[in-house]
Amino acid sequence: MVLGARYALYSIIYFTSPGRILAGILLLIVCGSIVYSILQIIAALRYISVRPPSLRSTEPISILKPLSGLDLNLESNLRTFFEQDYPAFEILFAVRNQNDPAAAVVAKLQGEYPQVSSRLLITGEPPYSNAKVFSLAHMMAVAANDVVVMSDSDIRVTPDLLRTIAAEFQDRDLGVATCPYRAVPGASLWSRLESTGMNSDFWGSALVARMLEGMHFAVGPTIAARREVLQSIGGFDRFKDYLAEDFVIGKFAAEAGHGVILSSYVIEHHIGDATLHDNVEHRLRWARSTRRSRPAGYVGQLFTMPLPLALIVVALSPAWWPLLPLTILVRSLAAYFVSARVLHARINWLLLPMEDVIAFCFWIAGFFGNTISWRKRRYRLFSDGRFELMPTQDR
Repeated sequence: MVLGARYALYSIIYFTSPGRILAGILLLIVCGSIVYSILQIIAALRYISVRPPSLRSTEPISILKPLSGLDLNLESNLRTFFEQDYPAFEILFAVRNQNDPAAAVVAKLQGEYPQVSSRLLITGEPPYSNAKVFSLAHMMAVAANDVVVMSDSDIRVTPDLLRTIAAEFQDRDLGVATCPYRAVPGASLWSRLESTGMNSDFWGSALVARMLEGMHFAVGPTIAARREVLQSIGGFDRFKDYLAEDFVIGKFAAEAGHGVILSSYVIEHHIGDATLHDNVEHRLRWARSTRRSRPAGYVGQLFTMPLPLALIVVALSPAWWPLLPLTILVRSLAAYFVSARVLHARINWLLLPMEDVIAFCFWIAGFFGNTISWRKRRYRLFSDGRFELMPTQDR
C-alpha cells in the first residue's frame, strides 16, 4: 500500500514537473509545425502548377530603379534590365545627388544601350522617413506608362521579365504583382546562412499564406503595379512613413478590391557578402518590422520552426527522440520543394539546420526593441508599422 502510494506520488511529480509540462506544450507546437511544413509542400506544388498566360499584346512598361551608392555588382544587375526582350519599355533611375557613384554606372550603361529609353533623376535629400518611396514618387511623376515595375538595385533578371509581367497584366482586374525571389549569397558564411533561410522558410510561409488566404500582401524587392491602382490607394504619399512599403502596397490594394498575385516570374536577389554585424542588423530590422506590421503573423511564425522546437523537446524529454528524425525529414522535404522546385535555388543541407536555429534566436530577439538600423541611419518603429528617423542625440 505504501509502495503504491509512493509510486503514484512519484508519477504525479514526474509527469507534472515544469520540464515535462513545457515539453508537452512544445510537442503540440512541433506537431503543428510538421503540419505547417506539409502545407508548404502543398502550397509549393500549387504555385508550380500555375502557368503564365501567353503574351497577346505588348503594353508599354516603365521600370523604376531607386539607387543609393555602389551595391555589389550594381552594373551587372542594372545591365539585365537594359537587355529586356520587350519592344516598349523605359527605365527611370533616381539618386539623391549627382555625386552618387551609382550615377556614373547609369551613365555608362546609357551610353552602351542608346536604343533603350532611360533617364536619371536627381531627387535631393528625402523629406520622407522611407527614402526609397521618395525616389519612387519622383520617378512615377515622370513615368510614361500605366504599368510600372518597381525594382531594387540588387536585383538581376533574365530578358523575359517584362514579357512575363505584360502577359500577367493582360488581366485588367490585376492591380499588383509581386515577384518571388531566389536569394543569391556572397562568399561569407552569414550571407549563405541568410539566403538559405530566405529560400526555404520565408518563401515557404509566403506560399502558405497565398494558398490559405490569397495574396493580401506584396513582397519587395520587385513589384509590378498599375499607376491607377497606386493612385486609388493613396499614392506614394500614403506609404512614405512605412518601413515595409512593399507589404502595405499589396495590403492596401487587396483591401480596395484590386487583384494581387504572386507572379510566376522568379527574380534573383543578390544579398551581397554580409559581415556578421551587417547580418545581425538586417535580421533584427526584418524581425522587428514584421512584428510591427503583422503582430499576429509574427507570433504565428513559431509554427514555421519545427527543428529548433523538436531539439528543445528532445532535450527536455530524451525518450521522445523519434520526433527529431521525423521533423528533419518533413522540414527537408518542405525546403526542397520551396527552394529547388519553386525558386530553382541550390540547397546547402549542412547550413539548413544551422539557419533554422539561428532564425529561431532572432525570432525571439525580434520581440524586444523598437529601433532599427538602415543604410547607416537609426530609426524608431511605431506599433502600426510606420517609422521615423531618430534625432542625432538619440543614437
